[in-house]
Amino acid sequence: MPTYVYETIPAKKGTTPKRYELKQSIKDAAFTKHPETGEAIKRVVTGGIGVLTSSSGGHAHAYRPSCGCGAGGCHG
Repeated sequence: MPTYVYETIPAKKGTTPKRYELKQSIKDAAFTKHPETGEAIKRVVTGGIGVLTSSSGGHAHAYRPSCGCGAGGCHG
């Protein structure tokens, strides 16, 4: 089962949201309330992909695809 990142939806402005990792079926709809606390939550889209490759010397190298901003990376 995949693990998804969720964060609370603060009731008061300026309150820092709390993040949770929750396991659920890929077929299930996103949670809107934390299953244990009942707090309002939303799913957070995070990360990307990384692929480990190995060179002829046996050292692992991480390949991380670009975000599409160009060779210089993000400057946002």
